[in-house]
Amino acid sequence: MNSDEIKELIQIFNESGVAEMEVQRGENRLRLRRGPTAQELVVPVASHAPAPAAHAVPMAAPAKPSAPEPNHTIVKSPIVGTYYDSPSPDAPSFVKIGDSVEPGQVLCIIESMKLMNEIEAEIAGTIVHKLAENGRPVEYGEALFAVRPR
Repeated sequence: MNSDEIKELIQIFNESGVAEMEVQRGENRLRLRRGPTAQELVVPVASHAPAPAAHAVPMAAPAKPSAPEPNHTIVKSPIVGTYYDSPSPDAPSFVKIGDSVEPGQVLCIIESMKLMNEIEAEIAGTIVHKLAENGRPVEYGEALFAVRPR
């Protein structure tokens, strides 16, 4: 691969929105992976001021042990696709509220363009909220989990 081919592959990667891409041509191999997302601080809205409906985040988990706190790290979807919380319909969820997670641990799968993209934890911590509903579409940047860092 020459530098022009590499630049073209990087451009395709950036435009596609996929979390990871690997290309091999002969002995040359290029692997691109999106870096960790920035930590987002969540500030609770005062109960007397209703939140605008256009910015509401669907809360799929029926039981929430605590409200998101400013020190929670929000795991966001790196791509548009369909959210799945387990590897198959009859398998248990990758994680549930209260589970401890380590960097690199699979949290969920997002199916995009018939590809199954594993979304991994970027920090060690505890899952305090699951913010996406199994089998539902998610947008780029949509909150999937709130993690309390260790």
